[in-house]
Amino acid sequence: MKILIVPDSYKGSLSSKEVADCMEQGILDVLPEAIVHKIPIADGGEGTVEAILSVTCGESRELEVIGPHGGPVTATYGVYDNGRSAVIEMASASGIMLMSQDSLNPWGATTYGTGQVIKAALEEGARRLVIGIGGSATNDGGVGMAQALGVRFLDAAGEEIGFGGGELQRICSIDMSGIHPTIAQCEITIASDVTNPLCGHKGAAHVFGPQKGATPEMVVKLDEGLKHLAMIIREQVGIDIENVAGAGAAGGLGAGLMAFLNAKMARGIDIVLEAARFDEVVRDADLVFTGEGRTDAQTVFGKTPAGVAKLSKKYNKPVICISGGVTTEAFEIYNIGIDVIIGATQIPMTLEEAIGKTPANIRHAVSSVLRAILIPEKYGIGRLRKLPVV
Repeated sequence: MKILIVPDSYKGSLSSKEVADCMEQGILDVLPEAIVHKIPIADGGEGTVEAILSVTCGESRELEVIGPHGGPVTATYGVYDNGRSAVIEMASASGIMLMSQDSLNPWGATTYGTGQVIKAALEEGARRLVIGIGGSATNDGGVGMAQALGVRFLDAAGEEIGFGGGELQRICSIDMSGIHPTIAQCEITIASDVTNPLCGHKGAAHVFGPQKGATPEMVVKLDEGLKHLAMIIREQVGIDIENVAGAGAAGGLGAGLMAFLNAKMARGIDIVLEAARFDEVVRDADLVFTGEGRTDAQTVFGKTPAGVAKLSKKYNKPVICISGGVTTEAFEIYNIGIDVIIGATQIPMTLEEAIGKTPANIRHAVSSVLRAILIPEKYGIGRLRKLPVV
């Protein structure tokens, strides 16, 4: 039997590679002769660099940049395709995980470090960039990123504005004459599963601001700043990004990348699966395992299991989803190609206990579902194959 393993990470517990290893152990416990092919995956957030490098044999790079809080952080990105392509996670330079809970402050948080990483990749020779924008700590509309690449945002006195979403309403003019000269030669793709617009009640500030530390009063001001930025971009750059789907991703970084770098938005999972040549690999598989930390109502909107199922069904392959947690809303993904959804945790335990036992729980869940699949063959229960399945 040829079995394909294509999981996302279990955030806060295991990387996608570690999850894949645990699933493989569960398979070999039952089918020691199985041929197992592992593709650790990500959908644009944490793990995107690792996922793409693992399937392209690329190389990682480290760079000290300005973090979201204004201090130095070490960011990681990857290069592949003989240096012609690069993959970047904005979270590595401007992510919420880089800040303590009590220091979260989207009013002053900046994407400048993400721009520094982009610049480093360009100067190394990359002309095709994939930028994953999940997990941000920012709400600056991508202004900090653009500043690092030479764009100037000037106030009424002709002075450059500072860092953060709180500075956006001061912008009176945008000077793009100093933007990095290679931008015009680049193909830049934004890897994201967020479809929120830039402004309004479904926009970056209102939906994501509170989890980044914004108070209700701050949310209103941040939203006004993003709306002002959209107006200035429309008037001076000639691009209307205010209501574009995905513009509100990463605190408006999606909008900034589209407006200043002419980037195109794509679903993160589709980008990673394409890089992994999943379409070719899945053809020869007998069975596909996928999974994520939590499978819920959002999974159908471009999360890893949904993307894996969609492509697997092109070739009529059975897909099993093993996730850290499964909500009742998750069962909607049966409609998009998942055949079985199993929670890795099978007995009652605290969250802390579950996280500590995740490797064993995944292994046991995979082996259990495989044993169930093999029952008809083991016992010759052929009539089960004739029952209608919905």
